[in-house]
Amino acid sequence: MGTRSRPLSPHLMIYRFEWTMLLSITHRITGVGLAVGGVLLFWWLMALAIGPAYFSIVQAILAHWIGRLMLLGWTWAMFYHLCNGIRHLCWDAGWGFEINTARNTGLLVLVSSILLTLISWMAVYAMRGA
Repeated sequence: MGTRSRPLSPHLMIYRFEWTMLLSITHRITGVGLAVGGVLLFWWLMALAIGPAYFSIVQAILAHWIGRLMLLGWTWAMFYHLCNGIRHLCWDAGWGFEINTARNTGLLVLVSSILLTLISWMAVYAMRGA
């Protein structure tokens, strides 16, 4: 007997990739990023508790451009997850299910998270005098 051609899952033929799908996937990815960032935060706090020598090593790693990029990504993930969580709370209240509203609030989430990240980093650099 020859191999039979099995049909693909119906969702692959029905659904197109949509903006709201991208936002949902990004929400899940930022959740993972927040967990990884939590490990970094724990590492930083443990270094602080261990002593100045080890803390200065961790600070040097986080002050490197790669460390700052990771911190920037973690900050954005935090604000994206926060803003999208508020959007989901609105959905839980029954508001925002219309197609245009869902698209527009998704755009608002993305723009807000970027702006909040930039404002936070600018505030930190302004306080440091850098």
